[in-house]
Amino acid sequence: MSVPQHSSPFSNSPLSQPLKCIIVEDEPLAAEILAEYVNQTPFLELTHICFDAIKALDVVRQNPVDVMFLDINLPKLDGLEFLKTLLHQPRVIITSAYHQYAVEGFELQVTDYLLKPIEFARYSKAVNKLLKPQKHADATVSKPAEHLIRPYYFFTVSKRSVKIYLDEILYIESLKDAVSIVTKSKSYHTHYQLGELEDLMRSDNFLRIHRSFMVAIDKIESFSAAEVEIAGRTLPIGRSHKLYVMERLGRGVPAG
Repeated sequence: MSVPQHSSPFSNSPLSQPLKCIIVEDEPLAAEILAEYVNQTPFLELTHICFDAIKALDVVRQNPVDVMFLDINLPKLDGLEFLKTLLHQPRVIITSAYHQYAVEGFELQVTDYLLKPIEFARYSKAVNKLLKPQKHADATVSKPAEHLIRPYYFFTVSKRSVKIYLDEILYIESLKDAVSIVTKSKSYHTHYQLGELEDLMRSDNFLRIHRSFMVAIDKIESFSAAEVEIAGRTLPIGRSHKLYVMERLGRGVPAG
């Protein structure tokens, strides 16, 4: 089968090493689809496909594994019970046809929970989370993240993967079927939705100010209760976003 090409952010690790991942899935077709998704993700390297948890346990014990795509309904040992046996758990993305295990999955500190059939857009949103350090990570895991140099993502623009440094972005504008990522030198159109980028960049230097605009906070030159100015362009602040925007900018709502 052929999976359409989509925007795929790249690892911003200074070592440029892809994350080694395994798929634990007993359905061959589901495993094949997920493997094609992974092969389109530049910051992931698929090393093993395991059709049961017993084989996966052997792989994890003998090989470095950074990320595990894990089905729950597996023969011999189900996925959640398998997770509980691991002394050192890699980043885990659950892939399941059953939503009722989501709460237990997140209690086990999984990165995300994907419901089958898995669309590429939803998969992409999940793996983007792997680019951010784990909140509960120990010092040896989180230490490299402290030394990141100029974070960036790769986005698909006119069928090419284009590197865009986050510190060059002025603002992002929602269009009809895509978004425009605006830098000082040019604009890039990519087929992400603004809400997906808001989730991806939530902990970075970005602020949603309107249903159609997200801005880089450090690029704001001036603002009022109704608008912000960036690089000579005035962008509106949506009524429903006003209080949050003012709080993020560190002030009460300006008069007028």
